[in-house]
Amino acid sequence: MDAFGDLRAHGSLFGSSALSAPWALHFVDGAPLTLCTVLDGGGWVVPEHGEPEPLNAYDTVVVRGPGTFTFVDEPGTGAEPVACGEHCVEGGTRYRRGWHDPGDGATTVIVGAYPVRGEIGARLLDALPTVLRVAGGGTGDAVLDHLAAEVAVDAPGQQVVLDRLLDWMLVCTLREWFDRPGGEPPAWWTAQRDPVVGHALRLLHAEPAAPWTVGSLAGRTGVSRSTLAKRFTDLVGEPPLTYLTHRRMALAADLLAESGDKTVAEVARTVGYSDAFGFSAAFKRVRGANPSDFRRSAHVR
Repeated sequence: MDAFGDLRAHGSLFGSSALSAPWALHFVDGAPLTLCTVLDGGGWVVPEHGEPEPLNAYDTVVVRGPGTFTFVDEPGTGAEPVACGEHCVEGGTRYRRGWHDPGDGATTVIVGAYPVRGEIGARLLDALPTVLRVAGGGTGDAVLDHLAAEVAVDAPGQQVVLDRLLDWMLVCTLREWFDRPGGEPPAWWTAQRDPVVGHALRLLHAEPAAPWTVGSLAGRTGVSRSTLAKRFTDLVGEPPLTYLTHRRMALAADLLAESGDKTVAEVARTVGYSDAFGFSAAFKRVRGANPSDFRRSAHVR
């Protein structure tokens, strides 16, 4: 299992120059996840609904949408906000408006937006607050050093490199936040560290359509059926096959919502059901609607 397997940046806001106060950038798209990190200088992230959060050199903030937020030099700044939407965050365009040559007190900021759509991504989003902040000094510092070097040049393939570095930075940030002292990470996160349950989770995520039984899963993890069932339920909060059913239905919901050319029978086979009738019954039991009705309502939204 990899909680971050679907996270991919698609174009990043970056600049090889710096912001000089007063300045304000207003992020208007309300992306499901937005990462804001500072190479030097500092500022404040002001969420649409929430208190301002300071951001100093090598600090990173992750903002969960759909609310918008503003990045400013100081709360209550007199600078006119520059609207920053899809064209400058996800379009792969260098954003330079309002940016000046670095000087004393200048700030260099890097931002990446992440779509995180669908039922699969919802498990991660539901575990996050609206704004989370991780201070510099952790594993992400080395990534920021790479980012600083990359934004200082203009080379072929730069956008791809920046996107992947932002992905790396996001993973480092979320890891540190989940594992922070006194934190309360979700059960699915802590369960991954268990050698038996973590192995079982990775198998279920890698092969969701396999004909799993508790016995076959226990055999692959090297323990007895009773040991796996108890350990899995204690750590994850539900039995292995119940977890698998919910995982399959989440995958199916995304397929039904995103793919209009797959029949219900094809979706059923993709998630491990040999016939559409059995799949439809399971889907309705878990989701409260049959697959066809779910697809129609998803396309209306």
